[in-house]
Amino acid sequence: MDYRNLGDTGVLVSPLCIGTAFRSQENEEVCVRVIEHALDRGCNFIDTALYGEGISEKVVGRVLKARRQDVVLTTKIFKTLGGNPNAARLNRINIMSGVEASLRRLETDYIDLYLLHTYDKDTPLDETLRTLDDLVRQGKVRYIGCSNFVAWKIVEALWISGEKGLASFVCTQSQYNLLNRVEIEPDIIPLCRQFGIGIMAYSPLAIGLLTGRFRRGQMPPEGTPWSKGENTGLSPHKYDIEAALDEFNDRIIETLIDISRRYEMTPAQVAIAWILDHEEISASIVGADLPEHVDEVVDGLEWSLPEEERKFLDQVSQRPVVRKFA
Repeated sequence: MDYRNLGDTGVLVSPLCIGTAFRSQENEEVCVRVIEHALDRGCNFIDTALYGEGISEKVVGRVLKARRQDVVLTTKIFKTLGGNPNAARLNRINIMSGVEASLRRLETDYIDLYLLHTYDKDTPLDETLRTLDDLVRQGKVRYIGCSNFVAWKIVEALWISGEKGLASFVCTQSQYNLLNRVEIEPDIIPLCRQFGIGIMAYSPLAIGLLTGRFRRGQMPPEGTPWSKGENTGLSPHKYDIEAALDEFNDRIIETLIDISRRYEMTPAQVAIAWILDHEEISASIVGADLPEHVDEVVDGLEWSLPEEERKFLDQVSQRPVVRKFA
């Protein structure tokens, strides 16, 4: 497997990061096997958070007991467990208690990459960054970053860290796929290129829509988030299946299927190859629910998207730019 730099840190990570939300997998033993299989296939990058009220971190912790040094581990902080008023803030109280709780669930004494899960408008960014800097100095966290931040908030964070000598963001985690390009292409990708920030692209297959396994007008497979009505993955809004598979998006999926047939690949492999063809992307986060899902995406890494097919996908999926300033 060819590893990539995580931004300008010098840390090498697999181009596939194993996401552990397990939206369609409730059997914990299967979840463990998925993670172990991914590590056996060469993936060294794991992403988790407070998914399932902390179950995700506990599952990851089980796997990492004997393999901690082999993994670059990412988790996130925003909402924590408990009903106290500070349980959904990025203030010092919640971050300090949140990291300790994550370390216990993960059964480790350090987190490689600690991300702010979203922006907290009610806590001064200066306070949040000073707290993260303390965690880095204490050795509980190696690197810090953010998730779901708009570009100008990332710039503000970089400025505060630079002015005050604090640990600085090295990575951002944002949704990026062929159905949702406008969220990061206009501003965040150029920003990350300029400042050497790595990008972790989540929902690369749009919660399964880009696998080509169901099309416009068809019922989604049983056991998927779409069949359960849990279709919250296509930000910035929640969509129903009819809206998500409109004519524009269905044409993109049709194009993926056509390309995959030409090269004897799968639509999922083509969709991820398109993402990884962007040099700014450090890793694509893949939410595999079965070991065979891991095999599909890892096997696809042996193939590179031809330039003419990349240009065709760019053209088919191009939407008008909508800039976000809040």
